Amino acid sequence: MIKADGVNASSNRHWVALAVILGVLLFDQIFKIWIKTNMYLGQEFSVFGNWFIIHFVENNGMAFGLEFGGEIGKIILSVFRIIAVSAIGYYLFTYAKKGAKVGLIIAGALIFSGALGNILDSAFYGLIFNDSYHQISEFMPAEGGYAPFLYGKVVDMLYFPLISGTFPEWLPIWGGEDFLFFRPVFNVADTAISVGIGMIIVFQKRFFEDEKNEDDKSMEDKEGQNDHDASNAEG
Repeated sequence: MIKADGVNASSNRHWVALAVILGVLLFDQIFKIWIKTNMYLGQEFSVFGNWFIIHFVENNGMAFGLEFGGEIGKIILSVFRIIAVSAIGYYLFTYAKKGAKVGLIIAGALIFSGALGNILDSAFYGLIFNDSYHQISEFMPAEGGYAPFLYGKVVDMLYFPLISGTFPEWLPIWGGEDFLFFRPVFNVADTAISVGIGMIIVFQKRFFEDEKNEDDKSMEDKEGQNDHDASNAEG
């Protein structure tokens, strides 16, 4: 009965992970495809005043619009991300099989799905869309896509310019310069990664307390065995 309960718990965690992954991927990709086929680069519209704007930009693949060194850097980044996502997926389902906390499974699934969502852009968007410069992109254009496999660009659109102003003149380095928070434009996949990482940071003690308790118990058992062996040797 205990074994059956353990199998059911493990199975439930796998389903939770799959549900989160599919949900994030669907939302992320549907939103990106809508942006790509309805807006041109640089186009924007307001969702909530000047605080929440849909602003269409593309980047070469790192989170929050960060980029990494040219065409060779693009390939290196893509290969690294594929390896990293494979490792995250392996550990995610290993932890699910071991019956890890549901919160940890959700966090891992958010990170995995977010990373995978951006990889899909890089891998396939260059093949299935033409470019969005001064035009709305076409899906599966007759002339072919704008880039080969793994050379596509990641679609970003979420922009929250919440606070703007000027640094005081007395501030070293940035004194007198304008600032804007939050400047990066990002997407649903980036959000999923950030939320997943944030959950692990905030709840790490709760997520990993069972492992700590097992380690403490194992250490106590080992010390007890050593004391027992020492007593037998003295006797």
